[in-house]
Amino acid sequence: MVARTKGDPTMVLAAMQREMRNLDTTLPLYGMKTLKDHMKIPLFPAKMAAGALGSFGVLALVLAAVGIYGVMSYVVAGRTREIGLRMALGAQTGNVSRLILRQGMTLALIGSCVGLAIAFGATRLLKSVLYGVNPADPLTFLGVTLLLGTVALLACWIPARRASRVDPMIALRAE
Repeated sequence: MVARTKGDPTMVLAAMQREMRNLDTTLPLYGMKTLKDHMKIPLFPAKMAAGALGSFGVLALVLAAVGIYGVMSYVVAGRTREIGLRMALGAQTGNVSRLILRQGMTLALIGSCVGLAIAFGATRLLKSVLYGVNPADPLTFLGVTLLLGTVALLACWIPARRASRVDPMIALRAE
């Protein structure tokens, strides 16, 4: 027997059991539980896979942030002399920061476009394992793109800030 309830289904479970006993005392009642409890075992592998994939996603996000930060730091370190020369010739700190941010975010934008194209194509393959989610959900695609863009911006901003604080005299004497 299956019953739909409003409110807490565990409260209705005891009342249903009482009513079933009133109708027929010889009827064996066993395994009475809510649908949520009933579906715990069959959905356990899917929940574990979702948790593992979510963990891998967070790890990938951290690795992407560290990678972008590392590349941008390396680029800024290699261009210290150029940045010092620009500042000696009158470039403002904001201009230097924008230059570094623009270069890093251009690469992040190209990567986002390529990643969105691949992800949109991959949703067709993963359609069978998605529960209650449209494979081409624009909100999900937008949210993930904004999250990755924010991480990339932060990873580029730290080296850009460091580049804008370069002392021109020290940078020019460095080599």
